[in-house]
Amino acid sequence: MDERARLLLKTLIEHYIADGQPVGSRTLSRASGLELSAATIRNVMADLEDMGLIASPHTSAGRIPTPRGYRVFVDAMLTAQPQMPTDLLPQTLQQHIDTAPPQQVMMRAAQLMSSLSQFVGVVLAPQRSAAFRHIEFLRLSEHRILLIIVSPEGDVQNRMLHWPHALSQNELNTATNYLNAHFSGLSFEQVTQKLGSEVEHLRSELVALMQAGVQAGSQALQQPQDQVVISGQQQLLGIGDFGGNLGKLRQLFDLFEQKAQLLKLMDASARADGVRIYIGGESEAVPFEELSVITAPYAADGKVVGTLGVIGPTRMAYDRMIQIVDITSKLVGNALSQR
Repeated sequence: MDERARLLLKTLIEHYIADGQPVGSRTLSRASGLELSAATIRNVMADLEDMGLIASPHTSAGRIPTPRGYRVFVDAMLTAQPQMPTDLLPQTLQQHIDTAPPQQVMMRAAQLMSSLSQFVGVVLAPQRSAAFRHIEFLRLSEHRILLIIVSPEGDVQNRMLHWPHALSQNELNTATNYLNAHFSGLSFEQVTQKLGSEVEHLRSELVALMQAGVQAGSQALQQPQDQVVISGQQQLLGIGDFGGNLGKLRQLFDLFEQKAQLLKLMDASARADGVRIYIGGESEAVPFEELSVITAPYAADGKVVGTLGVIGPTRMAYDRMIQIVDITSKLVGNALSQR
């Protein structure tokens, strides 16, 4: 494309993103600022259509971008702002994530992206560690002991142990202190292997209690969890691009319900650097020409642990969505790194 065609394509896409109406040559002439005749603009638009960058809906003489046109726009014409405007991210929204318990950070991040974008927010949660940061035994009654397990990510799980032997809280503290002092940060499998050979000097009842606690803790932290967290699916109902096609909406909601395809896409995005943009079915995991997906990995303590993103129509303000996804990934990373 020459510079004239690039400017007209950029103008057409920006205009279509703004109001969702096919763009005609007269509108392009006014909006582009080029002193070109309507005939010349029609010729350029015909060339762009031959290249597969724009298309003509049957109901209008104007043109709309194709997924390929959006790709050229995003790759070669989009100038993302380095920082999100302060009025776009109020302090209360930052606190919404920063102050969340670890197990709620993912849901709040998905809600934040959905709220800011008015589309769907998606987060691939970190996999739980098969290890513990802290473990504790609390005596509730003669034969009931509360087991508290804290994962390295800060998740807290409680389990009730029914114990045949009466143990004092002091004895429970001995078991608690020994496990935390010697095994904190190790996997439960490693702790199980070491317990049998390293605690001969402790009472057999305490050794048995620690082994039971480690087994219960392992089961608690390795229970299946909802890895893909989604918020705002209902936002798609109000988007004209989908609202009139019930069959397409049903397919979209099946995508969110089953989650397997989303998991595949988000997992692949975790291995990328920075923000990635999938437009109009470019990803096999989300094969919808009407959808675009913008993702970014997030890290905790310098290590990438998950991915998050926004899913919406191809007709979206890509520069703004990139900012929303990018800054949310940083907020989530900061929140997890503070734990």
